[in-house]
Amino acid sequence: MKTLFIEGKANKKIDLKDEFIEKLPNKVALFTTVQFIDSVPIIIKKIEYKGKKVIKIKPKHCQYECQLLGCSIEKFSNEFNAFFYIGDGMFHPKALMLKNDKPVFVYNPFSENFSKLDTKDVDVMRKKQKGALLKFHSSSEIGILISTKTGQYNPRDAEKLEKKYPEKNFYKLVSDTIDFNSLEDFPFIKCFVNTACPRIAYDDSIKLPNPVVDVEDLI
Repeated sequence: MKTLFIEGKANKKIDLKDEFIEKLPNKVALFTTVQFIDSVPIIIKKIEYKGKKVIKIKPKHCQYECQLLGCSIEKFSNEFNAFFYIGDGMFHPKALMLKNDKPVFVYNPFSENFSKLDTKDVDVMRKKQKGALLKFHSSSEIGILISTKTGQYNPRDAEKLEKKYPEKNFYKLVSDTIDFNSLEDFPFIKCFVNTACPRIAYDDSIKLPNPVVDVEDLI
């Protein structure tokens, strides 16, 4: 089945004030969502005019440099001091900090608020991740969540997991959209491993009957 991606662009001009740019460190990795991707060249020009260096990264599954998807957040190189994220919502910047342990500066084009994430902003998520990892290592019955959605289908990661932990019993739960309520039909499973969108391990973990670990934290 063919998939058609339609980009939704925000009808909003980004006015990044000089006072915000001055708060950025000397070298930042710039990220935004597709809604604001057309503004990236102007933003970079304005930041670098102030003597700062902007690192452009093209993550996996993304069409553009500086574009960020939930499933494209990974551990990036250490060639910069911090991230600079432009967009609304806090999932992307928090996930960036969790994966990379670097400060994240955030500019919301709609509210025009500028802020910096601190480690305390993700401490709760880190504690939950640590607890889920402990549960995984102490459990023998593990459910692997696999989504068939384009960009989220990662059966190879499931195979790597099985090879790395041969002492565990793995159950592959495959669907297009994961129905969290249906996971209660498998009470013998003590921990889940997510191979689909990272949001499941972060934002949706409270919807699951048992702890969930992101597969990248295990292989």
